[in-house]
Amino acid sequence: MKYDNSIVAPLLLVAALAMAEYALIRRRARGSWDWRESGASLVISVGYQFLAPLGTLLWSGLYHWVWARRLVTVPLDGVSGVVALVLGVEFFYYWYHRASHEVRWFWASHAVHHSVEHLNLTAAYRLGWTSTAAGAGLFFLPMVWLGFEPRAVFGVLAANLVYQLFLHTEQIRRLGPLEWILNTPSHHRVHHGSNAGYLDANYGGILIVFDRMFGTFVPEREDVPCRYGLVVPVGSNHPLRIVFHEWGRMLRDLRNARSLRQAGAALFARPAAAQPPQGE
Repeated sequence: MKYDNSIVAPLLLVAALAMAEYALIRRRARGSWDWRESGASLVISVGYQFLAPLGTLLWSGLYHWVWARRLVTVPLDGVSGVVALVLGVEFFYYWYHRASHEVRWFWASHAVHHSVEHLNLTAAYRLGWTSTAAGAGLFFLPMVWLGFEPRAVFGVLAANLVYQLFLHTEQIRRLGPLEWILNTPSHHRVHHGSNAGYLDANYGGILIVFDRMFGTFVPEREDVPCRYGLVVPVGSNHPLRIVFHEWGRMLRDLRNARSLRQAGAALFARPAAAQPPQGE
């Protein structure tokens, strides 16, 4: 496996944009910043860049196997094929992202991203090291089976994630009519909110249409500022603590389970319902 500027360049770009955002925060007195939190995010991002490809290798054989048994081959030399690819990736990303909030096994990786308590661009690159190894790529296998070449699928997914960089800010308020179609900073602030009315909403990547279709859209309210971070904070800026804290809690609950039902809940229930009831 070869690591090159494809790892370093994105980090430098995000760092430069984050510094520009920090200058805006200082000038406008709107938004928040914590240097220790941002530093932890940078360390986590470096680890993610090196470890994520290792997780991808775990699933590459399965992707090749499914691709060899695809239903058809979708041509990508025309507009219709490209539009279908982009919408398909967005559709399966929605379900992957939703599962990352509603299934504890996936939440253990995704909680890393939601552990930031100050929403700014540095939050965008705080990504869980274990998401790929834990099976995130499985959500996009149907695209390959339907006939979209794996490299094209993950190329569009990468572009989808790049788009989401600018969503992690309080400096952009509302985008007018685009709020009906696109995922915007306003929608994504709600997604990062730990307020009771904002939890588990707005899962889209580039678009917000699937949230509207499937009932998970929640608008940002001017009278209810978003409170960022986890419902139960990590309480640490140590990168390893941030990355593995939810895995530790999950394994503890699995160890304490007193029935198969409790063991299954510890691994796969909604995160808020995962712990065994006291006294049961």
